[in-house]
Order: sequence, then C-alpha cells, then structure tokens
Amino acid sequence: MTRVAFVCVGNAGRSQMATAFAERERDRRGQDIDVVTGGTDPADHVHEAVVEVMREEGIDIGDRPPREITPEDIENVDDVVTMGCSVDQFRPDDWEGESQQWDIEHPGGDSIAAVRRQRDEIERRVSDLFDELEAEDGSASEG
Repeated sequence: MTRVAFVCVGNAGRSQMATAFAERERDRRGQDIDVVTGGTDPADHVHEAVVEVMREEGIDIGDRPPREITPEDIENVDDVVTMGCSVDQFRPDDWEGESQQWDIEHPGGDSIAAVRRQRDEIERRVSDLFDELEAEDGSASEG
C-alpha cells in the first residue's frame, strides 16, 4: 500500500482540500493508497471559505477537525506534500520517503474567488500526483 501525506501549517485549508481530493481520486481509480493529513500548528477549525468551495464540488469537509502532524504519522509514508511548511519540521530522522513542496498560498481570509482558484489548483495537482503514483506502480509491477 502506498501512503501519502498532505501537510500545511494549520491543517485548515490547503491540506484539507488536498486530502479530500486525494480520497476522491483514490476511490475513483480504485488505488490502494492511504492518505494522511495534519498541520505543524493546527487551527481550531477548517476555514469556512474552504468548506464552502469544497461543498461546491460535492465534498463536505465541515466536520473534519485540524490535527497536528507527528513523526509517527510520517514514518511509513512514501510521499509527503507540504504547503507552507517544511517536511524537516516533523519527519523522523530515519525517514526515507519522497517529499515535494507545493507553492500554494494560504487561503485564510482570502476572497471566495481566490479560495476557488486554490481549490482548483490543488485538485489539478492531486490528479497529477495520482497519475505519477499510478505510473510508478505500473513500473514496479513490470520490473
């Protein structure tokens, strides 16, 4: 099983959107992927604008509480995507997974139009990531 983590500072916007899109993408593709999320400094709740724009996509994340990411969450993760933080803030010393930084602005306090743009960019990037994971799985099973 492949494990992927989406991490931002507050776990109240970008990483929550990425996690929800990853769960949907996993289910659509029938891939065996576990998705983990968290923040380095979790907020009290998911941003209302984020909840609203995700509902427009038929995804309700209003009941998802932000949570802190821990080294234990990451120790068996294959790929970590960070947005606004560094994997070095929480990764275990012996972790050997892959990480990538997505440069996506923090949605807190942004206009609803800006949060929609962030949502759409995150959705596109999650789809691209799943394409990459699918290609890697295909390569691994061929070799």
